[in-house]
Amino acid sequence: MTEQTPPEEDHVPLPGVRDLSPAAPWRWLRAGWADFRRAPAHSFAYGAILVLASYAITGVMILTGNWVFMFSLLTGFMLIAPVLAFALYETSRRLQLGQPPSIAGSLQAVRSNFGNELIFAVVLLIVLLVWARAAAMVHVFFPALSDPSLYQLVAFFSIGTAVGAVFAAVAFAVSAFSLPMMMDRRADVISAVITSFMAVLRNKGVMVIWAALILISVLVGFATAYLGLVITLPVIGYATWHAYQDTIEAPGATEREGDSG
Repeated sequence: MTEQTPPEEDHVPLPGVRDLSPAAPWRWLRAGWADFRRAPAHSFAYGAILVLASYAITGVMILTGNWVFMFSLLTGFMLIAPVLAFALYETSRRLQLGQPPSIAGSLQAVRSNFGNELIFAVVLLIVLLVWARAAAMVHVFFPALSDPSLYQLVAFFSIGTAVGAVFAAVAFAVSAFSLPMMMDRRADVISAVITSFMAVLRNKGVMVIWAALILISVLVGFATAYLGLVITLPVIGYATWHAYQDTIEAPGATEREGDSG
């Protein structure tokens, strides 16, 4: 009696990563703006939701008198925006395929990937909580004197900036391309995060430019009493999809079953 060997489990290799030119982030922004113009209704609707959420959070901050929460708001946008942008990735994907974007299609993309989205959101939340704890610990170095010296102030702000930069870099690296990859390729969270991290490490200079452009777009939104976010965040969301397409090698699942309808 011949013993049958059980079939080996298939292991899907991680996709390759391309080398990017310094001009790539600007190309992504142009592509994102083009998608915004091709789907203005979806873009403004998504942007309006984010603006209303910003006003609600700020209202709570004012009512509670917790002005420090303004910094948490900026951090929240940097960390949570990739999760909220899932519907925008689907819109860009459909436009890329020559298909009309739809609310139903965007909701279906969010619903079909909800498990991975939830896991990823928890990971970002943990990073945010650890970041907040580290920021609180930095206050140990805050000058207790009523008239601190310039040296003490420089030391305090230098340490705080360094700590924040480390957490911001980690959050950016794991989220730069992971969510578009989850949606497009049905990749698991670990594979998507590793691929995103590898892509950022391979293109550090280019990704510094891209991160700076994202930060500027968020700051423009804050400088315009959040109204600018109606435009800047959808454009960044669309641009992120094109950044993913430009950076991650090998064909994914951009055209999926049931897209023709």
